[in-house]
Amino acid sequence: MTAVDTNVVVRLLTQDDPQQAAAARALFAAGPIWIAKTVLLETGWVLRSLYGFDESAIRDAFTKLLGLKNVHTEDKASMAAALALTAHGIELADAMHLSSRPAGAVFVSFDRSFVRRASRAGATGVSGIPVKE
Repeated sequence: MTAVDTNVVVRLLTQDDPQQAAAARALFAAGPIWIAKTVLLETGWVLRSLYGFDESAIRDAFTKLLGLKNVHTEDKASMAAALALTAHGIELADAMHLSSRPAGAVFVSFDRSFVRRASRAGATGVSGIPVKE
């Protein structure tokens, strides 16, 4: 099994450097690949910030990537849950934070908008932290 870095995943998904993209495709075709959640988190940030991908495009790219039979990821269930949350307007990073919490843990945030979106998406145990003004 080969674990890959963010730049390998970015080359595979963007094809912006023909030589590196070809090398990334060959690597992914050669055998089992393992992708850490932190690599996916960073890849999402790079795709959004540097390449202008929106959350829908990132979700689609990751869904296809993680759907490959030879691609494995850390905590597959929480990544699948995070990708599902992005369909409800939750950014990938927030969705990953939320879906990675331990079972039964309440997730709190000062970001009221995130709490509302998470609740509308059906996430339970999400709460805002009250702030005295």
